[in-house]
Amino acid sequence: MTDKKIYSALGMIILLLVLAAGLIGSEPVGVLALAAESNISLDRILDRLEKRYTGSSFSATFIQESTIKAMEISDHASGKVYVRHPGMMRWEYEKPDRQIIITDGFKLWIYRPDDNQVMTGSAPAFFSDGKGASFLSDIKIIRQKFDISLLPPDNDIFYELKMVPLEKTLDVADIQVSISKNTFNIARVTTNNFYGDKTRIEFLNTRFKTMLDDALFSFEIPEGVDVLQLDK
Repeated sequence: MTDKKIYSALGMIILLLVLAAGLIGSEPVGVLALAAESNISLDRILDRLEKRYTGSSFSATFIQESTIKAMEISDHASGKVYVRHPGMMRWEYEKPDRQIIITDGFKLWIYRPDDNQVMTGSAPAFFSDGKGASFLSDIKIIRQKFDISLLPPDNDIFYELKMVPLEKTLDVADIQVSISKNTFNIARVTTNNFYGDKTRIEFLNTRFKTMLDDALFSFEIPEGVDVLQLDK
């Protein structure tokens, strides 16, 4: 595997959505009125966010940018994501290289068909405490695992949250989440680590209440594919 592909894979593991603002679908008038409040509290925002995502399945297209500061490398990717509560995610990277990242909440598979390779590991080892945008599949992790603050607004489109892990890790220094004021959809997730690396994912065309088949969140390793074990 080339250095670029290695660091691309690392960036995807550091933050996999995970995110426009998901304006698909309508919201009750009361939600829109609530979002328009300029002095809405952090607790109210989190309440609306939990109502939107708890127990829900959704799909979206995404655009990702990962930057490795020490090597001055930036990598861009795009594809589709499928998420089902609790803990299940499927990230289908279409550009620049094909790659599929799947977890059923317990196991993790990273399939690179062009390299004829599958990497496997434990999902909790890589996505514990909300890392890798795993909070998208279990939104209540946010209150349990992070110190959350509401950043000063710089526009009328998003609420901006800053989330600092209660348990310090080198993988995640903080996560910034942009939430649509109109729909309470998560539009952007930016993860920063203690090395200065950054991964930003923007979600487009988010669709809720979709029926997602169990087969999306499992993976049968094709015969003849090289299998590598991921270590924490």
